[in-house]
This record gives sequence, structure tokens and C-alpha cells, in this order.
Amino acid sequence: MPKIAEIDDTPNPNAVKFTLHEPLSWGISHSYDTAEQASNDPLATALFALDHVTNVFYTDRWLTVTQDGEADWPALVRLIAVPLRAAPAAAAQSEQLVSAARLAVHEMSEDEQDRFARINDLLDLQIRPALQADGGDLHVLGLSGDALSIHYQGACGTCPSAIGGTLASIENLLRSIEPNIAVQAV
Repeated sequence: MPKIAEIDDTPNPNAVKFTLHEPLSWGISHSYDTAEQASNDPLATALFALDHVTNVFYTDRWLTVTQDGEADWPALVRLIAVPLRAAPAAAAQSEQLVSAARLAVHEMSEDEQDRFARINDLLDLQIRPALQADGGDLHVLGLSGDALSIHYQGACGTCPSAIGGTLASIENLLRSIEPNIAVQAV
């Protein structure tokens, strides 16, 4: 039963970040844009049952909820707190999810694995902490040649600056190690 430590606004006016005392997951992020996507996740399903909720993103000790811009945040925050406090704290990671992630990396050539690791290390060091501080994150969907596909999560998913300035900043940073890389958000 996670207790809420802090509730923070994000740069996206339609998203709020909840920082928790106990983790909801152990390093596995959960990102949903629809109630249908969240159908196997009791916490996300309960949050989508609230009027105006359009996105749910959580990992470890924080959760970001995005609304459609029509709700009064103080009232919606009180409603969000109920299922959040009722959610169970993190259980052991699903070995199935961990195995699937390992399999995807093993299907790459050794050179692709090295490039992918360098890119993720730089993203972990320079980009993800700032996105996570604002209630979002990014997930690398794939690397094909010099094309890197990413998906913004949480508050970043609908933030106007994520598609413009943030995307350009990510691409410029990655070009310090991959001069020809092109980053696209999907």
C-alpha cells in the first residue's frame, strides 16, 4: 500500500507526478494511453475509470497521471489518491518480462548491442533523469541503422516541448557518439 510522499506539477499542465514512499514496480515502467491497454493492470484500470484521465505512467516510486485538460486538478488529485493508496506495493519482477527484454537485445548483432548500450548509457546519464524529474520518461523502441525510435512516456507523452526542443536536444546529444543518428518519436 504505497503512501504518497509528494505531489508535483510537471511542465505539462495536463500532468501531475506523485512521488511515493514505497515502489509500485521494480524497474519496469508501465505506460498506458487507453483503458484498453491497461486492462490487465488493476491500478491503471482504476485510474482510467476516473473521468478525464487520458494517460497513466508509473515506475518504481512515482506515478504520473495525465488528464484531458477539463478536470480541476485539486479534485482529480484527491480521486487519484484513493486507488493509488490502495494499490499493492511492488512484488518481484515478472521473469517473463525480464526474459523478453533480454531476448530482444540478444537478437541484435554484437556491434548493434554495443551501439545500443552506448546510446542507452548516455540517455540514462543525461536525458532520463530530467524527464523523470518532470514526471515522464522515454523508451527506446528500436535502432535500425542510424534511425533511433523512441516513445515518450508519462507527462512527456503529451507535452508540446517533447516533440520539438526536447527531441532536438536528444538527437544533438546522441550525435556526440553517433554522428549520423536521427531520432524520431513515435
